[in-house]
Amino acid sequence: MDFIEKIKSQVKQNKKTIVLAETEDIRTLKAAEIVKKEGFANIVLIGIKEEINILAEKEQINIEGITIINPKEFSDFDKLKEEFYELRKSKGITLEEAEKILLENKLYFGNMLVKCGYADGLVAGAVNSSANVLRPALQIIKTAQDSKIVSSFFLMDVPNCEYGANGVFVYSDCGMVQNPSSEELAEIAATSAKTFEKLVGQTAKVAMLSHSTLGSAKHPDVEKVTKAVEIAKEKYPQIELDGEFQFDAAIVPSVAEKKAPNSKVAGHANVLIFPDLDSGNIAYKITERLAHAKAYGPITQGLAKPVNDLSRGCNEFDIAGVVAITAFQCED
Repeated sequence: MDFIEKIKSQVKQNKKTIVLAETEDIRTLKAAEIVKKEGFANIVLIGIKEEINILAEKEQINIEGITIINPKEFSDFDKLKEEFYELRKSKGITLEEAEKILLENKLYFGNMLVKCGYADGLVAGAVNSSANVLRPALQIIKTAQDSKIVSSFFLMDVPNCEYGANGVFVYSDCGMVQNPSSEELAEIAATSAKTFEKLVGQTAKVAMLSHSTLGSAKHPDVEKVTKAVEIAKEKYPQIELDGEFQFDAAIVPSVAEKKAPNSKVAGHANVLIFPDLDSGNIAYKITERLAHAKAYGPITQGLAKPVNDLSRGCNEFDIAGVVAITAFQCED
């Protein structure tokens, strides 16, 4: 049983309700069919029932029994509208504008379903950009009380891999924070360690990555990472964290013995913290394509309730996997 199948098995015991908003996309409907067939979550589709059913029938997708909500026909729409207005009136939104947004933008409506307890989480991004997916989440769901920053990670499952947690890694941040400061990197590392331990059930070993290993290069970019290591070690001494490391020193024991012989993390890292969004995003896509890894995400961390993004290159199995992870995140 691979990693994502274990997650599905766990969440099946206490089914959560997850919103899939991009019902104009065949992959979303196929993912809904997979989730329904495997029975690890309840799905809510947003849109006009007749249109969704026509598309599903055309593509021979079985979504019978799956809840479909049309915002215009939702019995508690006024409740959602009032709540959304209260959330955004300080930004100048009117009640009429709140109604228009919820009727016309399925992502905003879906987030309000989560906010008001009609669903537990939301997954989108097969069609929409990350910015479009995360904007309503930041405005409506907002940051969790115990979080200082909202970031994202990819859960990477690399086949036939001796490194990490039997090939499972958390890569962060690969989809949200463009150029984190040292302080932000430290917070991303702490949150990612917590995420890894919750998802994988093993001790997180966090490597702060760079093009330098323990001072082998001098540059302001390296200094940003070394400062982040100092901050994280001071604020979160319970976390096994070290750096700065080059990638090979972080995960390969034989390289770590030469480059960082006194580090308990080097050569054994399973949580990889990238210095910026460019490096993280490039790394996860290289891993996915060249190592034939399964890449689930970008998954958000630090929100009050889980709203998760997808790569627009995803397939229906990727979406179903992110639904499983989202359901798992609901179990706090």
